[in-house]
Amino acid sequence: MAAGVLLRLLFMAWIPYITDEDASSVLSQFYHDYSDDAGSLDHILRIHSLNPRSMKDHAELYGHLMRGPSPLTRVQREMIGVAVSVENKCFY
Repeated sequence: MAAGVLLRLLFMAWIPYITDEDASSVLSQFYHDYSDDAGSLDHILRIHSLNPRSMKDHAELYGHLMRGPSPLTRVQREMIGVAVSVENKCFY
């Protein structure tokens, strides 16, 4: 593992979240709705668990940006996301 990646892992911010077992019925439904086919929920959504409304709003905004009307194709939008992540040194 590269030293830079290791340092980022050691010093990555930690945000508390509500586990599946402790989720309210509304949050549990959001976990289900926004998980992939394998049942995995992206961490970027899970950090909204303390404020389920923000999870819903984030998921809807992302869906609109990636799948809503646009002169850009889905692939072009994903490529922009990758380029921004690389520029921000975001390793996920």
